[in-house]
Amino acid sequence: MVRGVSQLLSIGRYGGRAIQLVWTTNRRLTIVLALFTLISGLVPAIVAYAGKLIVDTVVLASRTGAPQDRWAAIGYLGFEAAVVAVQTGSRQGVALCQSLLRVLLGQKVNELILGKALTLDLAHFEDSEFYDKMTRSRREASSRPLSLVGRTFGLVQDSLILMTYGGLLIQFSVWAVVALMVAALPAFISETRFAGQAFRLFQWRTPESRQQNYLEWLIANEAPAMEIKLYQLGHMLLDRYRAIFLRLYAEDRDLTIRRGVWSYLLSLVSTIAFYGAYVWIVWETIAGQITLGELTMYLVVFRQGQTAFASILTAVGGMYEDSLYLSNLYEFLEEEVPEPLGQASQGVVPNDGLRFENVTFYYPGNENPALKAVSFHLKPGEKLAIVGENGSGKTTLIKLLTRLYSPTSGQILLDGLVLEKWETVALQRRIGVIFQSFMKYQFSVGENVGVGDVVHLSDRDRWSVAASKGNALPFIDQLSNGFDTQLGRWFKSGRELSGGQWQKIALSRAFMRTSADILVLDEPTSAMDAESEVQIFDRFREMTPNQMAILISHRFSTVRMADRIMVMSAGDVTEQGSHEELLELKGRYAHLFALQAAGYQ
Repeated sequence: MVRGVSQLLSIGRYGGRAIQLVWTTNRRLTIVLALFTLISGLVPAIVAYAGKLIVDTVVLASRTGAPQDRWAAIGYLGFEAAVVAVQTGSRQGVALCQSLLRVLLGQKVNELILGKALTLDLAHFEDSEFYDKMTRSRREASSRPLSLVGRTFGLVQDSLILMTYGGLLIQFSVWAVVALMVAALPAFISETRFAGQAFRLFQWRTPESRQQNYLEWLIANEAPAMEIKLYQLGHMLLDRYRAIFLRLYAEDRDLTIRRGVWSYLLSLVSTIAFYGAYVWIVWETIAGQITLGELTMYLVVFRQGQTAFASILTAVGGMYEDSLYLSNLYEFLEEEVPEPLGQASQGVVPNDGLRFENVTFYYPGNENPALKAVSFHLKPGEKLAIVGENGSGKTTLIKLLTRLYSPTSGQILLDGLVLEKWETVALQRRIGVIFQSFMKYQFSVGENVGVGDVVHLSDRDRWSVAASKGNALPFIDQLSNGFDTQLGRWFKSGRELSGGQWQKIALSRAFMRTSADILVLDEPTSAMDAESEVQIFDRFREMTPNQMAILISHRFSTVRMADRIMVMSAGDVTEQGSHEELLELKGRYAHLFALQAAGYQ
């Protein structure tokens, strides 16, 4: 009983939301679909009654031979033909509306999901459970709302059919109507139970499905192709892909077999009920209680009424299943995202620069801090280099600066104002960044540079200036189509670049934001040759005289140009000072510098 109530509540909750979603997708198509559904629900009873009139009139005409009875039979036949034409047209109309709505609704739902993804924090994308939730929301999300609405309209249609059929069948016997309804209940209970089991199976194996998608990407994508072939990983990955499929298939097979067997056994109940009614109606006809036309009508009404009632119960079960899947979509769309509180577009102490004050940060679920009470002050025009081993907290510091995360404790201030009080877009427009793991967009060269400032994405003059600062202009000029050259191999005529050339493109991207007064360069020359590296850093101060710069690098030949160097280890700042001061200190920096210098001797 409780389970049935919860199912009805689930259907009611998500059924209304699905109808609202379809309504907002295209109101005109939704109204037309509702009208065609209404017509489809009323017409079948008219066809059945017309059939009865035809048979009775034909029998009468065969007895009397009167011309008017013959013409009456032809007239009823023409009427039935016209009604059948309307019925066929309404069914085709329903199919047409559903086909158009399916495409529009698929786009609508995908836009809702992608729009929601744009509002999420970086922490969401680094959470595997969240990825499972997003994957579940996207799978079947475009089809389930329309399915639920289609079943809802179908429920209305079948209810109209059943009411009109019931009005005809009740003239024969009330008990025939009761038998029609009771016979369909077992199949409904079975379908609802298996729908719940199928949904739980779908929920449990989302991680395995993502593993399959990842393995498929590894095997069929260009990025890992070279290493996959070199290390001969292909067969191993394919075996894993196959193993996951076989495990999932075994679960599907067991559920499908059980569902099919029970559906067949319970459908026999409906068959027995129909033939019991068949015998009853034939017996009454032989006894002279009903006419031959009524025999024909009652048989059609009972068979189709039984089908309509079964369709109603199947629709309810299907609506329950659809609502389960829709719960995933709305659970994702309703994921709580903290509202940005900041509205400021400028600081309270202009030209104070950037301050980290006792900043500590823990990644979600981690017991050890990624940063421990980090403090420093970067003044306008000053260049700061950060060095340290992998995992020392360098990149985490940049994530906090760019508001991809917020500190667990302590505060970060820009021009005397904590970052949380800045309007996010205003803050991020003041920062130009090249990350170590930068994106290689399958766009044109110019767009790859232009994405650094989306407001000026198509500004060719800015492309040239930024590319010149990033030392990318010389090789861009040598490309066949210059800035219009398509990059990557995903699309026709795409050109692949070397690692160093891609890095120059990414560096140019950071220079696109002419309004940025903070430049963050995370290993900006790791893939470049020595000559290119020297050229870039020889001009770096000249190109950024008034900008603050944070340079992360493992190459001590580049960090020595900074005004100040900060050494990090396990989230702590262990040393700070100029290159010369740190060498005199003879600490960690001096040791690492000596190791690198020895390699060139």
